[in-house]
Amino acid sequence: MVERTHSLPRRRSTDCRPRVHCHDNPQNRHIVAALPQLQGAFRPTPWLFNAHAQLIFHGLRKGPAAAPVYDHYERLTMSDGGHTALAWRGYGLPADVPTVVVLHTITGSPQSMAELVQDLHAGTGWRIVLCVRRGHADLPLVTPRFNILGSTADLREQLQVIRTRFPASVLYGVGTSAGSGLLARYLGEEGAAAPFRAAFAYCPGYNTDDGFDKTHPFYSRLMTKKLVRQFITPHLPRIAHLPTTACLRNAADLADFHRHMYELAGYGSYAEYAAASNPMRVFDAIKTPLMILNAEDDPVCRIGNVAPYLESMRRMPEVVLVTTAEGSHCAHYEGWSARSWSGRLMGNYFRVMHEYR
Repeated sequence: MVERTHSLPRRRSTDCRPRVHCHDNPQNRHIVAALPQLQGAFRPTPWLFNAHAQLIFHGLRKGPAAAPVYDHYERLTMSDGGHTALAWRGYGLPADVPTVVVLHTITGSPQSMAELVQDLHAGTGWRIVLCVRRGHADLPLVTPRFNILGSTADLREQLQVIRTRFPASVLYGVGTSAGSGLLARYLGEEGAAAPFRAAFAYCPGYNTDDGFDKTHPFYSRLMTKKLVRQFITPHLPRIAHLPTTACLRNAADLADFHRHMYELAGYGSYAEYAAASNPMRVFDAIKTPLMILNAEDDPVCRIGNVAPYLESMRRMPEVVLVTTAEGSHCAHYEGWSARSWSGRLMGNYFRVMHEYR
């Protein structure tokens, strides 16, 4: 049931079962046994015939207006004057109902994350809160500071507000794509002091020093143009004084953009930026139970990124890595009606951990 492989061997075309890689201990055996999704096959929606079709469909699902999903929204002012926000689903639930904290994607917003928020709320019946980062959605960049990987300092302030609002609520955490890097970085920095009972990292890219270099060129160029359009061009009056702004405006791909982010993120060099943000620099210090899900056909966060860390993950008693043959990037849809297999797995995992712990 629990694999101990140090690499990801090529699958047979008929092999559709998720692979589980983790330390062999009672907790992990219980988790795997309690999640039927890990025992059966995952087959993507039949008419989403490959990783590109799945990813395009996932992008289209972000389009509909998300307003009905959220029932409370509050803008927060950080200690340096910058703005973040919290978008809630189930804000009015009883104070002791658990809360799932969601960390969004690289260009995420309440609208783009509405599907996952709704899936988690429907699957658990719990309160869900999306932590919106600086410069995202309708948040103005009032201070010249922005980080595509997110800021653990901002996350700490957001979590403090969440815990103040609902001190009796048990917290769980979800990070998707770039948000999974922020989640892992925070968990590693906090170690045993992290407030989450359990967490879930969806389609992480692992080592941010080289992970962007491996992204499919088409998606790398496409996402870079979106980053420039969404975060650089509108804020030029506030960031034009930074020497690296011109490099960001003219970045050719994600790796180029990322390597010139350090000034805008508040650091004097890329080396300082990487030391303070790369999740794999602190990954071994994670003490929170963490499930990770990657698709082996992901064109954005390549499955090869995980290979250097398989052995260390197997030694970490709290980490469970799940890989599927298909699923693209954050697009694990199943059935003819394209339901989210990954959203269901997250909710089931949290309910198992809530009962177990």
